[in-house]
Amino acid sequence: MNFTVEDLEFYLLVLVRISSFVVAAPFFNYQTIPAKWKAVVSMVLAIIAIQAIPAVEVEYTGIIGFSGLLLKECAVGLILGFMCNICMYIVSFAGQLIDMEMGFSMASMFDPITNIQVTVTGNMYTYLVMLILIVSNMHHYIIRAILDTFRYFNVGQAVFSGDVTNMAIEFMANYFMIGFRIVLPIFACMLVINVVLGVLSRAAPQMNMFVVGMQVKVLVGILLLIILVPTIPVIADFVFGKMKEVVLDVYQSFTP
Repeated sequence: MNFTVEDLEFYLLVLVRISSFVVAAPFFNYQTIPAKWKAVVSMVLAIIAIQAIPAVEVEYTGIIGFSGLLLKECAVGLILGFMCNICMYIVSFAGQLIDMEMGFSMASMFDPITNIQVTVTGNMYTYLVMLILIVSNMHHYIIRAILDTFRYFNVGQAVFSGDVTNMAIEFMANYFMIGFRIVLPIFACMLVINVVLGVLSRAAPQMNMFVVGMQVKVLVGILLLIILVPTIPVIADFVFGKMKEVVLDVYQSFTP
């Protein structure tokens, strides 16, 4: 079998789409994973992809045209990987809201793995959901997500329309709604505690409710987190379901 220059161009475009996806996708974009392993994964997936998808003739004019195709394929991989990754940030966002209610928001730290500022509960939720992602083989679905793009729109066939922007805006609006739904039990309990503390402050003005309230919120918040541990698989399943919906929306937005 002869390997022509056209085959090399086709392989490079496939490699660019997959590499950009690996850089932005959840689990694969962690800083603890060496760059050489990311490159190896991208090359292996590209070799598998070119064996399973039909090769198409790439049409372009000069170096500028080929550079435009490279940027186009890079954008496809980055958008798909970013939309999958932002689904994981929902859990971290919910954890930050919980820590704000419990008084742990000041105990934030910089996570060198994700390169974002995280709180205690947000970090715990993120790692638990990521563990469930690996155990449930959801990372296999993430890999299939980028490989299946070549069936919906092959190299150079992606169409950037206004649907991509509308889809991203709609998902960002749902991002906050999903986060609030996860922390709703904590919100409800903390609201009851604030009401009780308000009544006690009127009944016993000599009591320092600020000091008492902080301790009560921390103790009740930790107790609630222990009680809500069995709900983490449900949260993970919900987040993974949203991730699948986002992948299908991206497919439909880019399909000509």
